[in-house]
Amino acid sequence: MKALALLAPLALIAAAWEGSVALFAISPFYLPPLRDVLGAIGANWQAYQAAFLITLLEAVVGFVAGGLVGVGSGIVFAHAPRLKQMVLPIFIVSQTVPVIAFGAIIVLWFGNTLAAKAAIAFYLTFFPVTVNTLAGMEAVDPRQIALLRSFGAGRRALLWKLLLPSALPRIFTALRLSAGLALAGAIVGEWFGAVQGVGALLLAAMFNEQIIALWAAIILAAAVGGALFALVAVIEARLLFWREEL
Repeated sequence: MKALALLAPLALIAAAWEGSVALFAISPFYLPPLRDVLGAIGANWQAYQAAFLITLLEAVVGFVAGGLVGVGSGIVFAHAPRLKQMVLPIFIVSQTVPVIAFGAIIVLWFGNTLAAKAAIAFYLTFFPVTVNTLAGMEAVDPRQIALLRSFGAGRRALLWKLLLPSALPRIFTALRLSAGLALAGAIVGEWFGAVQGVGALLLAAMFNEQIIALWAAIILAAAVGGALFALVAVIEARLLFWREEL
């Protein structure tokens, strides 16, 4: 049933794409038929597969690092209000820097490496996770905290048995959002001279006005984003199984 629920929207989008091109006689320059785009992917499957795996790896590394740092920062800020007042504004200011500008600096520092692309993905990922972790922990009812303390729970027990579990729904909301941001960061990093990855395919197709190749790269980017989102969904289902029982 889950597979059907996933395939149905994709089939609907495919039908709408093909139907719109035929019904409105859309020029291939603006929107080529989906069958031509899929044919181009099939004809160059190895190249597209390699690009998919490279960009997925870059995004996953940055996403995981950003998620871990974000959760850790949220926990620290929840337990150290003064540190939050000093450091959180710096985090907020850092997010005002356009990712293009930040990406240029990172690539200059690290070159066209996996670390550079992952760092850009990390930059876009950690802040939403930090904010949502902090908000989730601060939203816990003080009466629940007082009750656990009355049973002798220390700071560690409060964290693992109450604060962090209560914050998990908000954390996963941030992670779902950050999955797309991590992909965007990896692709932006690939625009600075990379010769492999989805971003490189997008840039090459755009400059050469290869419309079918451009749409093929867009579909590939959507596939990477879908894979990241599915990864988060699987982990969320494992950790928040109790939500389905409510």
